[in-house]
Amino acid sequence: MPPAAPSGMPALSRFGVPLGLAGLGGGWSAARSTLGSPAWPEEILYGAAGSLWLIMTAVYVFRGLRRKGAFRADLRHELAGPFASFIPLVGILLSAHYSQYLPPWGAWLCMAFIAALALVAAQLLAHWVTGGVSMQSIHPGYLLPVVAGSFVASIGFSSIHAHDAAIAAFGIGAFFWLVVGTVVTVRLMTGGELPAAAKTGLSAYLAAPATANIAWMVSHPGPLGAVQLGLTGVLLIMVLLQVMLLPEYRKLPFTQMFWVFTFPVGATTNYAIRWLAATDLPGREIYAWTVLGLATAFTLAVAARTATTAIAGPK
Repeated sequence: MPPAAPSGMPALSRFGVPLGLAGLGGGWSAARSTLGSPAWPEEILYGAAGSLWLIMTAVYVFRGLRRKGAFRADLRHELAGPFASFIPLVGILLSAHYSQYLPPWGAWLCMAFIAALALVAAQLLAHWVTGGVSMQSIHPGYLLPVVAGSFVASIGFSSIHAHDAAIAAFGIGAFFWLVVGTVVTVRLMTGGELPAAAKTGLSAYLAAPATANIAWMVSHPGPLGAVQLGLTGVLLIMVLLQVMLLPEYRKLPFTQMFWVFTFPVGATTNYAIRWLAATDLPGREIYAWTVLGLATAFTLAVAARTATTAIAGPK
């Protein structure tokens, strides 16, 4: 059997759909615990994310078994490789949510998916540091497996009450946020314009501080401390960066890669609701519902556009 050519961006980017749905589910989960919202929105979102993730994973694995070296080839894809982390990332989010219903099994599944993410991240790092990618091919999506991924792992550990492991995972994310974040930013500032297919990855600049804030907050419940306030400041400037990037995003033709935007939006919404609940800001509940409503509308709009595009077919 000949080695497989990488399936690349299309196959791996599809996992942005369940990732985005699970991210928004986390926002509704925060609303349930702080605003008293009903449980059904988050359960629908997590249920849809879980169903899609299972189907997509089965299809991806089945196709990979028929093509020798398929997953390794996808990992080495300069543009799409980092998106391989979406598969275990969704698994962590789902198992962390469902661990409340399946206490022993949910915790074990969460740990298994964290271990899978660690293996994927380690393989990617080994490929990167041995000259496997050119500086020109680097894009903000490289932050996802080792930065946002580590913070999501920290959230997963906190959900199963493994506090020490949560702090360790947070430390890993902080380290790579500094190291990989510096490399990515230098490339963007000096290496010319990103290809259109990679520009949605600029939302990773929002995913990193959003997941970092959630991870620190759930592992350090109580009054907001100096670290939390500092992380919140980073998130705010990254939100402003995304606003400034809107003209660039508007130029992009709609593709399934737009789902990459939905997870950072969901994670930011999740933290915004938690942060507002921890303050005495007047009208905080109105602000929280507004943010949640906008994030839900955005995700539904992407889903509707995806459906209409699929029905219309290629032009």
